[in-house]
Amino acid sequence: LTGGYPYCVAVGDFNNDTRLDIVVTNFHDSTISVLLGYGNGSFTDQTTYSTGPYPRSVATGDFNNDYRLDIVVADAGSTSVSILLGYGNGSFAKQTTSLAVHDSDCVAVGDFNNDTKLDIVVTTWYDSTANVFLGYGNGSFAKQATYTTDSIPQSV
Repeated sequence: LTGGYPYCVAVGDFNNDTRLDIVVTNFHDSTISVLLGYGNGSFTDQTTYSTGPYPRSVATGDFNNDYRLDIVVADAGSTSVSILLGYGNGSFAKQTTSLAVHDSDCVAVGDFNNDTKLDIVVTTWYDSTANVFLGYGNGSFAKQATYTTDSIPQSV
């Protein structure tokens, strides 16, 4: 089981055991749930972590180049995006909210400028934009480049 109003799911190997784990946003609880996989279709009980208000979308990637998966969460009810750095054992550091985005809706991860460091893109319904944050490879990101979309972006 997860928290109140599970909204979005992402997968990754959070504890380096080669088995897929899942992270779920809990929209009404302002948390995420991490469930570690046993590799047979079943999972451990959830561990919850606080996020900003109304976490909507979630993605994973190694944002600080330590070979451990981290989590990024689009918080629909705030002016920030939550980042939780992974310890590689299935647990995560307390969230940091350093990316300024008003009413984020969807988040995705990729290397958008070919520098081998992961970047983040976040869409917002509030002002119909896509915001790209270029990663420094140490868990921090440059100020966003904002791109206007023609309509309210719902996914990326």
